[in-house]
Amino acid sequence: MGIFKGALTLRRYHAEGEVPDDFRTLYVEALNLNGFRAPRHPEPGQETVGWCSVHNLLDTEFDDTSRWLYNHYLTAGLRIDKKVLPTKLFKAHLEKRLAEWCAENGREKAPSAIRREQKELLEVEMLARTLPRVAVHEFCWNIVEGWVVFHNTSDGANDHFRKLFRTTFGVSLTPLSPLDLVADDEDLVEGLELAGISDYRPPLVGEEG
Repeated sequence: MGIFKGALTLRRYHAEGEVPDDFRTLYVEALNLNGFRAPRHPEPGQETVGWCSVHNLLDTEFDDTSRWLYNHYLTAGLRIDKKVLPTKLFKAHLEKRLAEWCAENGREKAPSAIRREQKELLEVEMLARTLPRVAVHEFCWNIVEGWVVFHNTSDGANDHFRKLFRTTFGVSLTPLSPLDLVADDEDLVEGLELAGISDYRPPLVGEEG
């Protein structure tokens, strides 16, 4: 629940789109549809993405709106799981299996097809026993004022977040910079102009010169 207390490292967005009048009903369905689900047959290095509760990453059902909607603030966590096999251990197991195959079949070296087959079988077995690396990044959406904060600054996590947000809510997210926030405050803009910093943002396309 880092978004409710303590310092935040985040990116801020403007939500481009309309919030429907019956958003509570629609968003329950949308969040449940896009809630985190562990894959039945994960691939090595595969990332699995979905929503979870900010209160517990195992809570991926959103029927209880009191767990994710606080007045006009909507909150949830973006859960990203990734299963990664330990390289050295995997290699050691594979070499041992291939050596056993060679001994059983009287061969000095296993053919490429056998190596590929044994590698695939070992991946399936080890992935079934391997716990995923789990990351949860929380967000808060002010559905009245139309801004969103996401509790992570990495490009990869933010790409996942923006795509899943649009898929879930039908709303696009436009990044906001500190200068965008300054531009919304007339007193701050006036202060910058008095200090001789009037051209504080890049010109819009077509306004150059």
